[in-house]
Amino acid sequence: MNFRRPAIGSKTLTLLVAAYVLFLCNHTFWSKLSGQFAGDPVHLVLLGGVLLILYAVFLLIFSAPYVIKPVFIAVVLVAAGISYFTDTFGTVIDRDMIESLPQMTGQDSAHLISKPFLLHMLLYGVVPSLLIAWVRPIRRPFGQTVRINSVIGFGLLALAGLVIVANLGTYGPFWERNQDVTMAYLNPATALVSTVDYGLRQFRYATIVARPYGQDARIGPRVAGARKKMLTVLVVGDSARAQNFTLNGYERDTNPKLAARNVIAFTNVTSCGTSITVSVLCMFSHLDREDFTRREALGWENLVDVLKHAGLTVEWWDNNTGSQNVADRIPTIELSEDETTDPDLCNAGKCFDQVLVDKLRARLNDLQDSAVLVLHTMGSRGPAYYQRYPEEFERFRPACHRAEVTECSMDELVNAYDNSILYTDHILASIIDVLKEHDDEFASAMYYMSDHGESLGENKLYLHDAPYFLAPDMQKHIPFIVWFSEDFAKTIGLDLSCVRSKIGDSFSHDNMFDTILGMMNVKTKVYDVLPDSFAPCRGSNPAGQGTDPIILQ
Repeated sequence: MNFRRPAIGSKTLTLLVAAYVLFLCNHTFWSKLSGQFAGDPVHLVLLGGVLLILYAVFLLIFSAPYVIKPVFIAVVLVAAGISYFTDTFGTVIDRDMIESLPQMTGQDSAHLISKPFLLHMLLYGVVPSLLIAWVRPIRRPFGQTVRINSVIGFGLLALAGLVIVANLGTYGPFWERNQDVTMAYLNPATALVSTVDYGLRQFRYATIVARPYGQDARIGPRVAGARKKMLTVLVVGDSARAQNFTLNGYERDTNPKLAARNVIAFTNVTSCGTSITVSVLCMFSHLDREDFTRREALGWENLVDVLKHAGLTVEWWDNNTGSQNVADRIPTIELSEDETTDPDLCNAGKCFDQVLVDKLRARLNDLQDSAVLVLHTMGSRGPAYYQRYPEEFERFRPACHRAEVTECSMDELVNAYDNSILYTDHILASIIDVLKEHDDEFASAMYYMSDHGESLGENKLYLHDAPYFLAPDMQKHIPFIVWFSEDFAKTIGLDLSCVRSKIGDSFSHDNMFDTILGMMNVKTKVYDVLPDSFAPCRGSNPAGQGTDPIILQ
């Protein structure tokens, strides 16, 4: 039997693909849009028609021989993939999310390529792609195709414009109120625009050279004349949300060891971003969140550079996915690649955070100068929370032992996540214990902040990376925990009872730059006393103004 492929007009195929992508790969978008136009189906339908026109016009550009099928198939596959992550995890594929993709390891990616994802891609991506490949678009001469498509395209755009203008009283206020909240979920339009934006930015970033910052920095008299070497261990967490820390009022005992070590936990702290690429660079930058852009931050040296200019030993130890360019100009060690790392703590390029504790214990035996050591932990990085802690730390059961977090119950997922926080509690307490072991040589402090929080299924959102204006509190409310040895506090004139009185004050990543400079008694013109979290509790001037010995007059 002779089976002939069915012929179809390129315009008809364009409209079918546009309708398929817009209406069948945008469940989350239409759910949110329907809520915005509840009780007004006419304007909802009209807006759907306008979007269909825009999608069709975009695809019409590629409805020429030799390119129509590859482009249409690519659009369908991309839309199918995005729809899975948006509908399953509530993910918005914006520029920050795309910027985070290169930070994913092979193991992280493998966790996301689950059976439900593959089934979704088969039904929503592969099957329609095979249909597109099977049909035979009717060809016309290239010049004729361009002329016809141009006439149709401009005509459709004019029609869409008339619909919008005629209903401006309805769509104008909607756009002002909801363009970010709702339109961010439009698939694949948001992702395509964000990808182009990301590509252009990366091209511009490649030429950026960090300008010197704080080169006048020097150690102040308190540290310079200290009896012991001054040491701050700055721990950068990953995906730890404040709500799951007992020290912040959580009903579960996830912080038994820290609670026994006289730490100070601040309860009202927010992150600069919801992704590692934004937050880590932002927290070490002198820029506030409102002024922060990746381009501007990369254009200046950051906190670790200023500390280095002051003459301190500054090192970055990484058990995550890198420093996001923060440590480009200081010594850096990738713990998973370090030959001295205990292989029993590592598997497939991932290590438990205990490797950082072991590294610290060994390093303090030969550390000759006052220093700031940055420890970038794996923390509670998802979605495989169960892989972030050894088996003996699985106190909360049953725990989700799947990377497909939506396949676990909420209780199982929270149990696995809480076990990872319990392990973080152990790591931070162990760091404090190591510092205490060297109390005869170092006056030491530990400063811990997470890069961002995490969603665990609340409002059908998972993981992080939500656009900041959309992100729930779970992704922005972070733990901030400090510990000071008696000698450290005495050396810098820090009143710990005063610090404890501020645990409910509002702090953020914006405070870290100046707070660390203040803790290490670094005198420089770039230091600002106002964002320094501990300035009001330091020295002979409780208000932190004027005569504080750290300020360079």
